[in-house]
Amino acid sequence: MTIRIIADSASDLPKDFFESEMIDLIPLKVLFGDTEYEDMVTINSSQVYDAMRSGEVVKTSQASPVFMKDLFTKVAKNGETAIYVAFSSELSGTYQTAVLMQNEVLEEYPELDLTIIDSKCASLGYGLVVKRAAEMASGGASKEELLSVVNDDIHHMEHVFTVDNLDYLARGGRVSKASAFVGGLLNIKPLLHMEDGKLIPLEKIRGRKKVLRRMVEVMRDRNGFNTSGQRIGISHGDDLATAEALKEMIKESCGCDDFTITSIGSAVGAHAGPGTIALFFLNGKKA
Repeated sequence: MTIRIIADSASDLPKDFFESEMIDLIPLKVLFGDTEYEDMVTINSSQVYDAMRSGEVVKTSQASPVFMKDLFTKVAKNGETAIYVAFSSELSGTYQTAVLMQNEVLEEYPELDLTIIDSKCASLGYGLVVKRAAEMASGGASKEELLSVVNDDIHHMEHVFTVDNLDYLARGGRVSKASAFVGGLLNIKPLLHMEDGKLIPLEKIRGRKKVLRRMVEVMRDRNGFNTSGQRIGISHGDDLATAEALKEMIKESCGCDDFTITSIGSAVGAHAGPGTIALFFLNGKKA
């Protein structure tokens, strides 16, 4: 029996991927104005970026507990084996809520065969983990094989990203308003990464081109093995041209030829803002 894969909208995979691979989508919530939306269902990232550019304050919240419980109940009733790879628990309460809903369903259906994994990843770094899980499931991998590979990828997935406008990070409390103001005046672009599921500032670089070059350098420094056979992820905040430019820089520098490029979805983009560029790869510690 094929293992059922579940993921949430913070994975930044396109909706047609969920549909074609028959992956269950758990949408996070997006709020602005007086309306609450379901990410990827009743709103898309372009609408969110347009709202942010017009001055709207966009907020997000975790996925619906009721939605999760209904989905997990369906898994139990169908007698299926399912794996939910969830958005980093350091960035959202969705993982914790999923575990609570799993326990509630287990009270009624003790035979529920559901494994929930804290990906400690975000955006397309998370999405690449989900893609690997979907490929293995469709290829007939066992639950044990799939979990082994997924957990290994999670442990070695690197996230390196920059934002175009510090104001959006300031609104979310990631940087101070004073730092955002000064950074804007000086054209300072922060370089950030993830450590154990948390966003961590790495460096401050002056100028967009310089920060992109530095992203490639960081990838080379952390990779340490033949990158040509690796799938590289690039996600962008409504800035495909810059994502493609970064891709060409990586191809020229590292010889990679397997890229996945997607737009940063509403759940992540609402905090990072338009113009964000993110790079994802497996580090050189991976055997």
